[in-house]
Amino acid sequence: MSTAEVNGVTIDYDDTGEGRPIVLVHGHPFDRSMWRPQVEALAGSGWRVITADLRGYGKTTVVPGKTPLSTFAQDVAALADHLEIDDFVLGGLSMGGQIVMECYRQFPHRIRGLILADTFPRTDTPEGQAARRAAADRFEAEGNAWYAKDNLAKMLAAYNVEAMPAVADHVTTMMTGAPPAGAAAALRGRAERPDYRDLLTTITVPTLIAVGRDDEFTPVPDAEEMHALIPASTLAIIEGAGHLPNLEQPVPFNEALRELLAGLS
Repeated sequence: MSTAEVNGVTIDYDDTGEGRPIVLVHGHPFDRSMWRPQVEALAGSGWRVITADLRGYGKTTVVPGKTPLSTFAQDVAALADHLEIDDFVLGGLSMGGQIVMECYRQFPHRIRGLILADTFPRTDTPEGQAARRAAADRFEAEGNAWYAKDNLAKMLAAYNVEAMPAVADHVTTMMTGAPPAGAAAALRGRAERPDYRDLLTTITVPTLIAVGRDDEFTPVPDAEEMHALIPASTLAIIEGAGHLPNLEQPVPFNEALRELLAGLS
């Protein structure tokens, strides 16, 4: 575990392995430990895997209020600068995938390949924006327990909650451990994100789009839409998984990830 002072916050991160750099961005309301199976699979095989807690999450500084995706993207760039990394493969899941899209908007010249997992490029509807803001207020008023209770069987495929108790415990721990003010700030910022569909048509680097077959939050049609928009993309539908296929089914997820990376060698 290491820390970096960037953009007025202290970012906690792990820098594991040696070789070409890959940066993985976690989703909401998780932390960098969600990428543990991918770190274990890639580090030591010619890849330097960087995972960080986003501002407001894990052990990174909490900044209350509203954190737009553009700020998260600036933090990703600043951490890469701190590590003296010029270009890298970049991946993210769910909110992390939307941060990755924003990163490509801000600094496409630094990105050699993309992983977009269980995410979607559209803006929220007015109803969706209102729901995110209401959830943000509830995070601050009540903490996180309600969110974990309501969403565990959507984060994982419902059948995996009992079938994979260790994974369910890990996901619950991340959700209940997220700083409420940081999670709320991210929700408010995410409610105002732009539509990234036009941006996706400009992506020229090899891109993996991955999605759990039974993802309720970002279902397969969302992934298929991104696959149609990104010319140099591959679509991997992970069977037996919901919104977190990298944790529910790490073996096929990692196989798809290795295929992408092999093409970049």
